[in-house]
Amino acid sequence: MTSNYNRRQVAFGLTGIAFGGMALYAGTIHALGHKGASAAKATASGYGPLQADPDGLLDLPRGFSYRVISAHGDRMNDGLVVPDNCDGMGCFRLDDRRIALVRNHELRPESLKDGAAGKAGLRTGEAYDRLGSGAALPGGTSTIVLDAKSLAVEDQYLSLAGTIRNCAGGVTPWGSWLSCEEDVSRAGQDGLSQDHGWVFEVPVAHRGLARPEPLRAMGRFNHEAACVDPATGIVYLTEDRDDSLLYRFLPAERGALAKGGRLQALALTGAPADTRNWGTLDFTPGTWATARWIDLDGVDSPDDDLRLRGAKAGAAIFARGEGIWFGQGEFYFCCTSGGKAGLGQIMRYRPSPAEGQAGEADAPGTLQIFIESQDRTMFNYGDNLTVAPNGHLIVCEDQYTSVVDNHLRGVTPDGLLYTLARLRTQTELAGACFSPDGSTLFVNLYRPGKTLAIRGPW
Repeated sequence: MTSNYNRRQVAFGLTGIAFGGMALYAGTIHALGHKGASAAKATASGYGPLQADPDGLLDLPRGFSYRVISAHGDRMNDGLVVPDNCDGMGCFRLDDRRIALVRNHELRPESLKDGAAGKAGLRTGEAYDRLGSGAALPGGTSTIVLDAKSLAVEDQYLSLAGTIRNCAGGVTPWGSWLSCEEDVSRAGQDGLSQDHGWVFEVPVAHRGLARPEPLRAMGRFNHEAACVDPATGIVYLTEDRDDSLLYRFLPAERGALAKGGRLQALALTGAPADTRNWGTLDFTPGTWATARWIDLDGVDSPDDDLRLRGAKAGAAIFARGEGIWFGQGEFYFCCTSGGKAGLGQIMRYRPSPAEGQAGEADAPGTLQIFIESQDRTMFNYGDNLTVAPNGHLIVCEDQYTSVVDNHLRGVTPDGLLYTLARLRTQTELAGACFSPDGSTLFVNLYRPGKTLAIRGPW
């Protein structure tokens, strides 16, 4: 298990977090979403210029450091190994001393060698689906239990098995991780015995493999991520397709998603239904549109046409909805290839005071394009994102070109962008999330999979 600090001689900062505590480094920082401005090339970063990492992995501003706490191939406490393709992730407080990370592994059926049990595949324990050989599909989640102060790994184990391409997901206020399949394979296809394209719930307090029960009422589609409004228990879901929808799940019982509920899709009133702005600027960044929600039926969608039927009924269309995270009374989500330049957008949604209830139409929710990039050096293919304790967004870039490295980008509540980190190896950043006390940002490197802990003067 890799657990050494990197060689930069900088101390972890444990300063308190407050919005006013971050001083933007003198230089050119550009507002994209607040007034709908176009991006221009940035010349500085929010915490100062990046310092070259002597280990050649992750450049950070002075005063910040990272630690690799887990990596693909590390032996876990259950005897298995850490799977590869580390993607979405959430952090939870277990007790006064310990925290836990639940981490997705975006693995396909043909990727057994990259899974927790290697080429032979997992043969024992609960798994949602198995190949004809008896091996569980390698997709799923792993859980890391850490000492909250030292970040020492105390336990590590596989926590969901038998799924496909667990891409992102979301934390719940009741202590579980929603793991989403970005795949719509059908039973009988390539030796599969189950339909795929579901959300699975992984209770953080349960050690070992969670019961792999698909939350069918939350729809079958190319799931990406989820977030829960802590005030209402409503779940919002993104879909990674060029013509995706934004979904809302109204649970029959708060905190009991397996008991079913209603699935809806977002529509807009007085604004273009197509938010992608491909070719023309139809939906101006910074302006607010009024929301309404359309009931969906046939959410098990055997023909993978849920988004098509929703759009036909008037639902808004988004360009590859990906990471989504709830902040203070509103949530944000990335549209990876949205915008006139195709470099990405960040949407912001403010729920109605009567969200999902009678009277919602009298004071509806609203949607805004918060960020739309015109310059890849400022923002390029945002994927997973999180809301920091100071209200800033931290966005993981996911692009594979030889022109620009992937970065962690910061966005202030006013729409000012800055660069927080630069990844020096060609893979995507994913799974950004903060520890409950706000002192540590955790992030994944997708492949070869690594989980990093970043501390500094937040």
